Amino acid sequence: MIMVTGANGQLASLTLQALTERKVPALGGSRTPADGQRHLDFDDLTSLDLTGVSTLVLVSAGYAEDDRVFTRHRAVLDAALRDGVAHVVYTSLTGAGDHLGFALAHRATEQMIGASGLGWTILRNGLYAELFGALLTWTSDGLESAFGDGALAAVARADLAAAAAVVASNPAAHAGKTYDLVGEPITATDIAERLAVTHRAFGLGEYRARLLADDTLLPFQPPMLASIATSVRHGFLSNTGPDLVRLLGRPLTDPLTVATDTAATMRPGAR
Repeated sequence: MIMVTGANGQLASLTLQALTERKVPALGGSRTPADGQRHLDFDDLTSLDLTGVSTLVLVSAGYAEDDRVFTRHRAVLDAALRDGVAHVVYTSLTGAGDHLGFALAHRATEQMIGASGLGWTILRNGLYAELFGALLTWTSDGLESAFGDGALAAVARADLAAAAAVVASNPAAHAGKTYDLVGEPITATDIAERLAVTHRAFGLGEYRARLLADDTLLPFQPPMLASIATSVRHGFLSNTGPDLVRLLGRPLTDPLTVATDTAATMRPGAR
């Protein structure tokens, strides 16, 4: 049986949907399980029951400081070893993202998986096109961001979910492999042009000040978001590669359309 962790999250729910479309039985695990899902809370060791699971799609816990993410992943891998899981598919971060503020937890988890004795496949996911669109700010004059003219090889979340389903459906064919799953380079200006508005680039210092002043963000989030902005701005995340197309066996979903649609939904008065 396949289990997908974080089942109610966006990537995991799309992965479960993709497995269903492939007619591959799969179970979701979540700390807040819906009907038909198994209770699975990375912070509650007593909930980590992976009995009957042969392939575990480990969707990164994320949204926490590195030490907490690492501890969560360690607990799940220990449970996988104990309960006889044969293969782990881990959703990691593109190789071009090593300098991002949230990369270390991913790389540490990759090393931990490699040393675990479990079968494994690493999916190094590029940044979501949806995220890129959401990080743009609307003003009365159009859009603004700290991305400058930099490009991001953005990828639609649904394409990454479909790739995870391909691998989980036949893990033996992908054992011991690391795939870099990125999309096509797009810029904030590209999105603005699609929306027939202007894009104003502002500096990283101003961006960091805005982030630090936002009391809705958790302490680890401002440096994480600032690292994305500077990486895009200076061309470190525009890498392309063939792995995702090869896994999917079809062209990629257009990331510019996905990012533009996301930005459009955030326009004041759009809802």
